[in-house]
Amino acid sequence: MPVYEYRCCECESVFDSLRPMKDADAPIACPACSSQRTLRKMSVFAAHSDGRSVAGTQSACASCSGGSCATCGH
Repeated sequence: MPVYEYRCCECESVFDSLRPMKDADAPIACPACSSQRTLRKMSVFAAHSDGRSVAGTQSACASCSGGSCATCGH
């Protein structure tokens, strides 16, 4: 289940909640003031692959993605 970040329109509190994707935009009470006037914020995320190919391609460098490239010669 993903974690979503919300902002309260009443007290300006920012909080997060572990919710199913189907409930991401459903009303949720602010834990600070109990207001139902909350909005889901755009959140950033990070992905880390330890240098392994994530999409299943066999590339020699990140810039060419396995195609013809002067950087790595592949």
